[in-house]
Amino acid sequence: MNIGEVAKSSGMSAKMIRHYEETGLIRAAARTGSNYRVYSSRDVQVLRFVQQARHLGFSTRQIAVLLALWEDRSRSSREVKRLANAHIADLNSRIQELVDMRDTLMHLAKHCKGDSRPDCPILDKLVGGTH
Repeated sequence: MNIGEVAKSSGMSAKMIRHYEETGLIRAAARTGSNYRVYSSRDVQVLRFVQQARHLGFSTRQIAVLLALWEDRSRSSREVKRLANAHIADLNSRIQELVDMRDTLMHLAKHCKGDSRPDCPILDKLVGGTH
C-alpha cells in the first residue's frame, strides 16, 4: 500500500504517519526503487494501535512503551496494567483540575453583575484578586 492507502486504512493522516516515522515512534516504511513509501498490513495494524492509544490520551512516550510491550510476545500483562493505571490516575487528576476550573469560573460568573458598571470579579481574579 502507498501512504494514501495506509492513511485511509488506519484513520491517520499521511502527515501524522510521516511524523511518527521521523520521530521514531514507528519504523520507517519500506521504499520502492523510485523511493516511494510502501506499507504492509502489519504497518496498518501498528498505525491503528497508535491511533487508538492517542485516542485514549496516551503520550507519545507511553505509546512507544506500549508498542514495545505489544510486540514482545513473551511479556506479561503486569507492565501494561501498571501503565494503564498510571494513565488513569493522571486522567483523574486532570479531570479534577478541569472541574476545579469550571467551578471557579461558575462562581465568578455568578458573582459578576454583567451590567454597565466596570466591576467584575472575573477580571479581578485574573489579576490576582480573591473571589
